[in-house]
Amino acid sequence: MFGGIKRARISSQCLKRAARLLARENHPSFEGIRSRHLVEPFKAALIAAGQSEEEAVKNADELSLVFSKKDSKHPEQVTTAVYLSPGEIEQIAAAVAAGTEPKKAAKSATRSDAADIALFGRMVANDPTLNVDGAAMFSHALSTHRADNEIDFFSAVDDRKGEAEDAGAGMIGTLEFNSATYYRYVAINLDQLSAPTHLGGLDEAERKAVLRAFIRAVLTATPGARKNSMNAATLPHEVLGIRKPSGHPLQLINAFEKPVRANGSGFSENSLEAMKTHLADVEKVWGEQGKKAFLTETDGGLDGFIDQLLEA
Repeated sequence: MFGGIKRARISSQCLKRAARLLARENHPSFEGIRSRHLVEPFKAALIAAGQSEEEAVKNADELSLVFSKKDSKHPEQVTTAVYLSPGEIEQIAAAVAAGTEPKKAAKSATRSDAADIALFGRMVANDPTLNVDGAAMFSHALSTHRADNEIDFFSAVDDRKGEAEDAGAGMIGTLEFNSATYYRYVAINLDQLSAPTHLGGLDEAERKAVLRAFIRAVLTATPGARKNSMNAATLPHEVLGIRKPSGHPLQLINAFEKPVRANGSGFSENSLEAMKTHLADVEKVWGEQGKKAFLTETDGGLDGFIDQLLEA
């Protein structure tokens, strides 16, 4: 519910995972892996760092306990999925192999090969000092208008059923779906991204390359659920980019607190007009909100749009 009206929603978690997987194809530093299987990669890294298999097994167990508790039913796993990069695992293993205590080794590792951890963040329940506050902020995608779920009835034919048998389907069922125009929102804290705890080890050109890959992935990635029956791989109708030198990022969801109506011309164009009107109203009250660029009005398409946002 938003503005007292039922809306369609896509969760921010769903959108983030789709963007993370696509960014991995766009840039090599998106190498973070979230997994409960920590023992085996630590063991392999410790052996590569010169330890015997017996030493590696012992130290891998100790290292996994730095990040989470051991799963009693599956001792090769921990109880919570932990986000680590390959380079981080190698650094930690090398430090332990050289005699550093596991917890200290974990705290001293850097993540220059894990742009995804820097952008999306990491929580380690066992030790909050290992947490990483994500430099990117996502919201759920909400429909700009009222949206009610429809029912999709499906049936499956049993190809091996003989003609003499009953003519019924092999399986029947229903699923809910909807069709909507969504407002999506992502913000990036550039100062935080440049901090030593994030991507401060990269120079400006390298950070820009990471941001290009991330922005491109955020704008073009679509979640893969139901893609074989209801392919939702559409591109945005319009993208507004705002570069602010300081202060809070600008969220424009209130442009749609009063739901948009199609009025015979569809939701996309009317939603865009509502967003532009709301932005103008915000700036009348609160002042200029930073340098703005609209994708469809920018020369050079998506690359030109990203260039504008990432000027020095």
